[in-house]
Amino acid sequence: MEYLHRESSFSGGLIAAREVSGFQLLDGVYRSKTRLAKHSHEEAVLCIALKGVCRELFSGQVREYEPLTVQFLPSNQCHSLDFPTDVRAFSVDVPTPWLKRAREYSLSLDTSVHRRGGLLSSLMIRLYKEFLQIDDASLLAMEGLTLEILAEVSRRQIKLSGRTPPRWLSRAVDLLRAQFSERITITQVAAAVHVHPVHLAREFRRFHECTIGEYIRRLRIERACLQLNCSDEPRAAIAISAGFSDQSHFSRNFKRQTGMTPAQYRATFRD
Repeated sequence: MEYLHRESSFSGGLIAAREVSGFQLLDGVYRSKTRLAKHSHEEAVLCIALKGVCRELFSGQVREYEPLTVQFLPSNQCHSLDFPTDVRAFSVDVPTPWLKRAREYSLSLDTSVHRRGGLLSSLMIRLYKEFLQIDDASLLAMEGLTLEILAEVSRRQIKLSGRTPPRWLSRAVDLLRAQFSERITITQVAAAVHVHPVHLAREFRRFHECTIGEYIRRLRIERACLQLNCSDEPRAAIAISAGFSDQSHFSRNFKRQTGMTPAQYRATFRD
């Protein structure tokens, strides 16, 4: 069975596994210096890297995985994996009947998606939180979140197959990613890429499905997640370095995005 094969693929061990409405949810560790030769999965797979770094060879390209990177791999598509460090990962096997139902609602789930940060990462972390704290509502919450993630994967695929964003918008995104922890205005970004602020705001929302402010907030949370995950730096210092005005503001936004407080998030990955 594919499920048993997936369990054995965790070279460092399977930490926990649950079945929810036909979905197989797995939390496990791959040990450093491990390689998985070219292979495919009978079922589509959703996966998020929680700790460590991994390199994947897919369709002739090398894709890097580090904390908060999300992958959707359709069934029967080949890839290979190389783990230079220990990697903890949370994955979901998506059964064929669910994919068929999704396609009945015109969801596009035939292309691999590789994305770090943003809404997909936030949804996967929320799903992982529910996976860790089973109660009377968790099964329903996990099913709903998994379906929401598949819908977001479909939106991402449609976007990738649609019109290419203008070069100036890519420059604007690069600027935001470089300066997200600083105080920066839409007017300043628009001036840097030589477009009108209204045009920038409209096109940014069209291609990224969020406002510039929401995008910056996600980048700040993404940075904070990495620091909480990989360092012992105090939470107050992490809040300031990520661009939040104070620890209280940071904690509210962090919980809104991930479903956990910064302390809960850090404790999760100290196991």
